[in-house]
Amino acid sequence: MSEPRQILVTSALPYANGSIHLGHMLEYIQTDMWVRFQKLRGNQCIYVCADDAHGSAIMLRAEKEGITPEQLIANVQAEHSSDFADFLVDFDNFHSTHSDENRELSELIYTRLRDAGHIATRSVTQYFDPEKGMFLADRFIKGTCPKCAAEDQYGDNCEKCGATYAPTELKNPKSAISGATPVLRDSQHFFFKLPDFQAMLQQWTRSGTLQDAVANKLAEWLDAGLQEWDISRDAPYFGFEIPGEPGKYFYVWLDAPIGYMASFKNLCARRPELDFDAFWNEGSKAELYHFIGKDIVNFHALFWPAMLEGAGLRKPTAVNVHGYLTVNGAKMSKSRGTFIKARTYLDHLQPEYLRYYYAAKLGRGVDDLDLNLEDFVQKVNSDLVGKVVNIASRCAGFIHKGNAGVMVAGDAAPELTEAFLAAAPLIAEAYEGRDFGRAMREIMALADRANAWIADKAPWSLAKQEGKQEEVQAICAQGINLFRQLVIFLKPVLPLLAADAEAFLNVAPLTWNDHQSRLENHQLNPFKALMSRIEPAKIEAMIAASKEDLLAAETQAPVGNGELAKDPLSAEIEFDTFAAVDLRVALIVKAQAVPGADKLLQLTLDIGDEQRNVLSGIKSAYPDPSQLEGRLTMMVANLKPRKMRFGVSEGMVMAAGPGGEEIYLLSPDSGAKPGQRIK
Repeated sequence: MSEPRQILVTSALPYANGSIHLGHMLEYIQTDMWVRFQKLRGNQCIYVCADDAHGSAIMLRAEKEGITPEQLIANVQAEHSSDFADFLVDFDNFHSTHSDENRELSELIYTRLRDAGHIATRSVTQYFDPEKGMFLADRFIKGTCPKCAAEDQYGDNCEKCGATYAPTELKNPKSAISGATPVLRDSQHFFFKLPDFQAMLQQWTRSGTLQDAVANKLAEWLDAGLQEWDISRDAPYFGFEIPGEPGKYFYVWLDAPIGYMASFKNLCARRPELDFDAFWNEGSKAELYHFIGKDIVNFHALFWPAMLEGAGLRKPTAVNVHGYLTVNGAKMSKSRGTFIKARTYLDHLQPEYLRYYYAAKLGRGVDDLDLNLEDFVQKVNSDLVGKVVNIASRCAGFIHKGNAGVMVAGDAAPELTEAFLAAAPLIAEAYEGRDFGRAMREIMALADRANAWIADKAPWSLAKQEGKQEEVQAICAQGINLFRQLVIFLKPVLPLLAADAEAFLNVAPLTWNDHQSRLENHQLNPFKALMSRIEPAKIEAMIAASKEDLLAAETQAPVGNGELAKDPLSAEIEFDTFAAVDLRVALIVKAQAVPGADKLLQLTLDIGDEQRNVLSGIKSAYPDPSQLEGRLTMMVANLKPRKMRFGVSEGMVMAAGPGGEEIYLLSPDSGAKPGQRIK
């Protein structure tokens, strides 16, 4: 038998400036399930995290609330800790980056980098808010992306195209704090010489530490050549002062990943069996895994391993990247009630419902995950209540009534027993590889087989017949043993269900290897309902509780100049923004009504080198869709595909008119050809 593995696991640090929502929970639930699986297998697996507690946003919010930053981060940490605990996310330690451990480690890593020649200093031209009287951190400058012309982007990176840039490259900059136009001033800054680690990073990012899609994205940045990274900010700033440099502070992203180390060091002080150096020194035999979202890949897969390398510390074994969460096929929306806070969910629904749904949808890739609320209800009710719990509820009563709750010995279905044993390595492999969706499919396939076997044997019918009691007991004992196997396989995802099942089964906490044994001549405790169905009314109540008044939100939303938005048609855009729209001539190959949709037509469009499927709300103007076939129109070809209730729309056709029957598709002049760009 192999020695237990030593594993340290982290999730990205939640920022101590707001509440946890279901998008955040995707990452923490994913990580927790993987950690629980490792512990269930008998490995030493430590899960640490912390609140990311530094930066201008913390300082400004505390100032607005009339409290100290320390009070603010303490309040937020209490809220975050409660949300995580109630979602059954079981950290071994949840700390804060505003800690003595983090200060010491940040200073240690910085001085090692500095002494090794990896820190540069030079004067930079930096934005200054003349109204607020402070230099502006990158995230407090907004403007137009210099690469793709996307508006309302932050000063350090574009959330639309992923480009990184200097704040001074941003077009039409505005202070996100006061709305004032910032002015340029010179300031002495400190830089981490990331290009020193180009060769190491090219090798490390292709060493199996990252998913292929992530490594390919990083290769684009590496091939373009790395730039030095600005790691300092000017006072006033809430963070750690750079040693020997009064008025200069570490940029929050320097000490944030060091917070992983700090949280672990804080834990080591309370658990003497843990050796900090054994996990973090170069050459460590322990494993280190980071779970993060795809929006912070550059920090974790470029800056962080380079910092560790330069400081003589070990690098991560792997960085596991996931996509974003959408709800009902679209970005989370406050107006639609789909921007759901963790606490709002918990006020209405059980945490394990969401844990299972995320598990069922999570693969190894970085694709976005959609929380379709109708599918969520159906899947949880069908799989967990209708399949897994159903096995125990079907069998337990007969054992209690017919044999005083004692399971008889024997194997009534050897072929099923063998199938469950044979599936265990496949399920374990899927868990290990973070392919939770595949694990859940394997488990539910077993549950289907068990239910089908019980239905075929029909103990409820046999119980009514003379001389069939032994057979009934054998069938039901087999059913309970199969249920126990399923509980073991699901325990990383459903720890509460597992604990309740263990109480019913009258067994000690189950481990992974327990799937190889059976319960025979064993006394069960009385059966209690283990899980109830989700009522659609609960979903509706949760959405209602999450909604914000759209009009109020819009009229209070500040625009670039700090004034309140009034007439949306009066907002001007830059030419570069308009030029980014890819308008194409499109031939309508086929047009048809969408079954069940009142306003939509499905258009198959030929744009020269490919065909696109577009859903358009023009049905009222074209009751006979066939009249559109063969006609040329214009479409936006670079619009991100949108998943709608009736399918995916891969673009947008151009139309005008007041609505109803008065909608007119726009057409190019005669002579235009499908696929031609409109300029």
